[in-house]
Amino acid sequence: MLEKTLSEAENKKREERTEQVQYDPHKIEQKWYARWQSQPDLYKAESATSAKKKYYVLEMLPYPSGALHMGHVRNYSIGDALARYMWMKGYNVLHPMGWDAFGLPAENAAIKNNTHPREWTLGNIANMKAQMKRIGFSYDWDTEVTTCLPDYYRWNQWFFLKFYERGLAYRKKSKVNWCPECATVLANEQVVNGCCWRHEETPVEQRDLEQWFLRITDYAQELLDYIDKLPGWPEKVRTMQRNWIGRSEGALVDFALEGRSVEKITVFTTRIDTIFGATSIQLAPEHPMAKKLAENSLDLRAAIEELIGEQRRARETDDVGNIEKHGVFTGSYAINPFNNEKLPIWIANYVVMDYGTGAIMSVPAHDERDYEFAKKYGIDIRIVVLPRRTREPSEEGTADEPVLPFTSTESLIINSGEFNGLSNAEAIDKMTQYAEQNGFGKRTVTFRLKDWGISRQRYWGTPIPMLYCEKDGIVPVPEKDLPVVLPHDVKITLQGGSPLAGLKEFVKAKCPKCGGPARRETDTMDTFVDSSWYFYRYTNAKLNTAPLDGKTISYWFPIDQYIGGVEHAILHLIYSRFWTKVMRDLGLIANAEPIERLFTQGMVIKGGAKMSKSKGNVVSPDDMIARYGADSTRMYSLFAAPPDRDLDWQESGVEGVSRFLSRVYRFILKHADAARDASPKRAPAASAVARQLDRKLHQTICKISNDFDGRWHFNTSIAAIMELVNALYASDEQITSGAIPAEQVANTLRTIVLLIAPFAPYIAAELWETLGYKSVLLRESWPEFDPELAKENEVEIPVQINGKNRSHIVVPVGTPDEKVRERALADEKIKAAIGGKQIPRVIIVPNKLVNIVVK
Repeated sequence: MLEKTLSEAENKKREERTEQVQYDPHKIEQKWYARWQSQPDLYKAESATSAKKKYYVLEMLPYPSGALHMGHVRNYSIGDALARYMWMKGYNVLHPMGWDAFGLPAENAAIKNNTHPREWTLGNIANMKAQMKRIGFSYDWDTEVTTCLPDYYRWNQWFFLKFYERGLAYRKKSKVNWCPECATVLANEQVVNGCCWRHEETPVEQRDLEQWFLRITDYAQELLDYIDKLPGWPEKVRTMQRNWIGRSEGALVDFALEGRSVEKITVFTTRIDTIFGATSIQLAPEHPMAKKLAENSLDLRAAIEELIGEQRRARETDDVGNIEKHGVFTGSYAINPFNNEKLPIWIANYVVMDYGTGAIMSVPAHDERDYEFAKKYGIDIRIVVLPRRTREPSEEGTADEPVLPFTSTESLIINSGEFNGLSNAEAIDKMTQYAEQNGFGKRTVTFRLKDWGISRQRYWGTPIPMLYCEKDGIVPVPEKDLPVVLPHDVKITLQGGSPLAGLKEFVKAKCPKCGGPARRETDTMDTFVDSSWYFYRYTNAKLNTAPLDGKTISYWFPIDQYIGGVEHAILHLIYSRFWTKVMRDLGLIANAEPIERLFTQGMVIKGGAKMSKSKGNVVSPDDMIARYGADSTRMYSLFAAPPDRDLDWQESGVEGVSRFLSRVYRFILKHADAARDASPKRAPAASAVARQLDRKLHQTICKISNDFDGRWHFNTSIAAIMELVNALYASDEQITSGAIPAEQVANTLRTIVLLIAPFAPYIAAELWETLGYKSVLLRESWPEFDPELAKENEVEIPVQINGKNRSHIVVPVGTPDEKVRERALADEKIKAAIGGKQIPRVIIVPNKLVNIVVK
C-alpha cells in the first residue's frame, strides 16, 4: 500500500513537472544548432574505399537569389529526410550542396543596386547558406561548389577545349533567339511560349549572330536510346525528353526546279509513300530558295516578309502549329522526280526552317495542314492512299474514297504507278530504294533537337577560352593559361553586346601559335554549362589537378536519387546527360548516365500561383522559424501534400504541426524517467491494450519504411506517427499504472524518436538525449518491424449498390466471403437503400469491395 502511495505521488509530481515544461522549439533548436556547428564531420561521407553500400542523394543546386522561400524548403526537406533515413539504414551517404552562381539576375541586380555581381552573389550565398544551416539540412559543406569562382569555372573552360579538340564545339553565324530584356541569346530550350524563360512576358526576337555551339546532335540518337534505360525517372519526364529530341525517320528527295537544271529543292518526308499525291511544294519563308525566287519581284519579297512576321508573332505565343495558314505562289515550278509532274512552288507560313530542310512536298489528301492550305488556295487534292480492306483496289483505284484528309498508315497505295497495291510500309521501303537507285533521294533520320548555342553577350558567366588571330584564325587558349579569369572592373550596360568587349586589357592578347597580336573572345558561356557537370565535382571539390577523379566517380555514380522541379526536365537534364556521355568518351568516367532515379516535386502554391519573388507571394522560412521553429516549418512542407503534388500554402498548417510536436514532447517528457530506468526492448504484451499498442507501433514502422523505400508519401508517414501518438495518449492511464510493461513503453518512446528523426531532427535529438542516450541519433539503426504484427488486423470495405457507394463495413482481414456478405446486408444504410428489392447476386472482392446487385 505504501509502495502504491509513493508511486502515485511520484507520478503526480512528474505530471506537474511536465505541465510546467512546455515545448520551446527556439531553445531546443539553438542548443542543437550550436552543437552541430561544432561537429564539422557530422554529415561527412566516408571515402570511396568504404565497405558500406553508397547512397548519393542530391537536390538541384539553387541560384543564390538572396533568400530561401518555402519552395526551396520543400525541395531540400525531401532530400534531407531521405539522406537521414539512409544514414540510419547504414549507408555511406553523400549529401552535398552548392550554388549555381553565374547568370543574368546577378547582373541585372548589379545594374539596379549599383553592386558588383560578385559581391551581390557571394553575399546571397552567405545568407542562404546560413538559412540552410539554421533549418538543419544535413549537407557536407566540405563538398560545396560555387560555380562563379575560378576554381570551378576553370574546368568549364577546360571542358570547352576538350569539346573543341573533338569537333564538338564550333562557331557559326546563326539565327538566334534574343531576349531584349536580358540583352543576350537564349537557347531554344530557354524559349517558353515564345517568351524568355526568365521574363515570361517578354517576346523573344530573332537575330543573326556569330555564335559558339556544342554538337549535342551528335549524341541525339544515344540520348534517345538511353531514355529507355532510365526506369527510375518519371514517365512524364522521359516523354518530354523523347518529344524534345524528336526523332523522325524518312527520306530526303530532290525536286529539280523547272528551267534551272542545276538548282533543286530538297524536301524531307516521313511519308514518301504519298509522293504521287504531291500537288505543290511549300517552302518556309526563310528558306534560301524563297529569297532567290523573289529576287525579281518586289511584291513577292513583301509577301514573304509578311509571312516571316506572321511566324514570328506565332512563335511569341508558341502557336506556330496552329497558325492561320497563309501563303503566296512564287510563279515557279519544281519537278516531281517520280512522275515528272510540274508542281507549283509556294511560300507558306506553317512551314518552318528548324524542322527537316525547311521545304515540304504538300500532299493535301493525306496531311491535315496541307489539306487546310490546299482548300484555302484551290490547290489540287489527289488521293493516293486508301484504307486497307479485304477487297483490293484496282489499278485505277476504284475502291471507296476515304474521308479526307486520310492520314492512317494502315493503308494501300493507289494512283502511284508501279507501286499500286503496296501497303504503306512496303511502299515507303520500295520508293526510298527507287529514289536512292536513281540518285535523287536517300534514307535519313532527322531530330527536333538542335545544337546547343552557348554564347551569351553578358558579363557574369564563364569566359569562353578562345582567341582570334589575323594570321592563324581561331586559336584555343592553352590549358596552362587557364583559367581565363573574369575581370572584376567592368562597366555593365545593356548596350553594345558583351560588357567584356569594352575592356581593352581583357580583349588584347597574344596568339600562342605565332606570337602576334590576338583578340580574346568576349562572349561568356550559357550558365547551363555550369550545371551540366557540377554533381561530379562534389565528389572531390578541392581537386586542383583535374575536374574530377575517375576512381571516386566510379564509386559514387550514378546518383542514386536526384530531386528537383519538373521545369528542368528538358533544359538541365538533357544537357547533363549529354555532358556525361562526352565525359565518358573522353575517358574520364565509365558511366553513360548521371542519374539512376529522378524525383520531381510539386510546387508550393500561394494565392493560386507558384511561390516566387516575381509573383510577390513568397513566404520566408525565417518568418516561419521565428514563429514555430525549423522542425515545424520543414515537417509541414512534407505533411501538407504528397511530395509529387502541388502544396497549397497555409500557415495554419505549420501551427498545427507545431502543436503535434508539442504533444510528442510533453508525452515523452512525462514518461522519460520511467523509460530511462527500463530496458528498451520488446516485452511480452500481457494485456489487450499492450498488444494493440505493440501492433500499432509495428504498423507505423512498416508504413514509414515502405514510404521511404517506395512512393515517398511522407504526408501519410507523418500522419501514421500522429496516429501512433494518439494511441499512446489513449493508453496513458495504462502506461502510468504499469498495465503496459515499462520495457515496452521505453521501446515505443525510443522508436517514436527514431521515426521522427528524418522529419524533425532538432526535437528528435533533444528527446533522444532526454531518454538518456548519448549516441549520435543520425548513426542509430532504423527500427525493424515484425511483419506479422505489421499486418492490418481489420479493413474498411466500401459497400456498393449497383456500383454506387452506399456504406462501409469494418471486418477482420481475411473474413470469409459469406461472413462479409452477411455483414454488408445487415448494415442499416444498406437495408434502407435496398428496401425489399430483389438481390440476384452479391459481388465480393476480398478485403476491398462489396457490390450488391439489385433490381
